Amino acid sequence: MPERFHGARWICGCALAVVLAGVPVYAQQGSGGELTRQPEPVGQPAGQDAASASQITVPAGTKIPVSLLHAISTRNARENDNVYAETNFPIVLNGTLAIPPKTYVQGVISRSKRPGRVAGKGELLIHFNTLIFPNGYTLLLPGALENVPGAENARMKGGEGTIEGSSSKGKDVGTIATTTATGAGIGGLATQSAKGTGIGAGVGAVAGLATVLLTRGPELRLEKGATLEMVLERPIVIDRSRAAKSDR
Repeated sequence: MPERFHGARWICGCALAVVLAGVPVYAQQGSGGELTRQPEPVGQPAGQDAASASQITVPAGTKIPVSLLHAISTRNARENDNVYAETNFPIVLNGTLAIPPKTYVQGVISRSKRPGRVAGKGELLIHFNTLIFPNGYTLLLPGALENVPGAENARMKGGEGTIEGSSSKGKDVGTIATTTATGAGIGGLATQSAKGTGIGAGVGAVAGLATVLLTRGPELRLEKGATLEMVLERPIVIDRSRAAKSDR
């Protein structure tokens, strides 16, 4: 009989513990003895905190200097040709390295225009679309060309990222002047008269003008190693754990 009594007490105790485990925790508040439920702690799951810590966002408008890995010229550049470059300066945000030097950047030529024979300048429109870290980690990149500090005889045109080459006007004027003077000298020597000099000058001017009309202006050329400044059109999110992983 005593054994059955003790067994029943043990079963009742277990049942009471189970019931109490499901009851919310209350605390007595104030002198009236009212009971209020204690708020449960609010927080992000540990996995979400870890994911946020491993990511870094590079905001839109960030400027990233890159160096060309090959030369580009309007003489042979075509639309949809690839452009290959690499970053030449670290991008650091809040004391954290976001994009290291020697990170590859790939782009595409969206438009290539050769200079005209009478007027016009060479033009190139380049967009960047891919960022490749040294270990192969790859991101889509919404990048546009902002500036060409390392390119000679070139400047930015408008706000869409078009590079414009130099003009040949000064060279054209010099060509016509040179042929005019040469023609005048030949005419004067041949006829020994002012009339001959005038005729020769006219012939020389025509020859110079024909040369200008048949010759294109200077091609726009970006040399290998030239520094270009890329700007992010939209923010990008970098997974630091993947970007920092060794490629060995």
